[in-house]
Amino acid sequence: MQFAPVLRAEWLKIRTVRPLPGALFALFAATTAFSAIAGVSSTSDPGFDPLFTALSGVVPGQIAALSFGAMAVSAEYHDGALRLSLAAVPRRGRWFAAKATAIAVSTLAVSLPAALAALLVARAGLGGAAGGLTPAEQVRGVVGCAVYLTLMALFAAGLATLLRSGMATLSLLIPFVLVVSFVIGDAAGTVTGFLPDRAGQVVLYETHDGTPGPWSGLAVTALWTAAALAAGARSLRRRDA
Repeated sequence: MQFAPVLRAEWLKIRTVRPLPGALFALFAATTAFSAIAGVSSTSDPGFDPLFTALSGVVPGQIAALSFGAMAVSAEYHDGALRLSLAAVPRRGRWFAAKATAIAVSTLAVSLPAALAALLVARAGLGGAAGGLTPAEQVRGVVGCAVYLTLMALFAAGLATLLRSGMATLSLLIPFVLVVSFVIGDAAGTVTGFLPDRAGQVVLYETHDGTPGPWSGLAVTALWTAAALAAGARSLRRRDA
């Protein structure tokens, strides 16, 4: 079977498996709503960064992105669905590539307008505090936010394929992005700057000292994602459906 019909089949699954559109809606709603709340909060913090504040909804939004990526894969392990998928597409690599592409395109299609909406509503609340943001910085923030959320969804998809469980994947990733980054991240030194979530979020800051930088941080996240997808693809080829 050619790649295009496989991709259409995977896109149809995303539209019809009930939790998946809900996860995408949650991504949009959480990213926008929490950015709006941050926009009307106090800006007296000495470390206030207007761009990150305007896009801070990415923190809860990434939980929805992780859930979407994990559930899109884990649905295949229910009721023998994976056996049916692989019977229709015996070339496992082609099927997995179509699955990952469908996840990436769906996440990007939702996260890009979500990031733009988050920026607009937060800027309205911040008022003059966001007046110094340049058009280039805002474009970088919106595009970087969308790419980051897409990479996190794919990261979860790769791990879910490796672990063969959405629940196990989310039980690992959600504490990781919440506890490691927000509780011990600052105390653990520069190493945490190269974790997938911390590195990718650098692109959301107006100014940032140290390494990695905005785009190199996204590249670090992309490397983590590529490693997770590669591990998932290897597991898929070696294990029985």
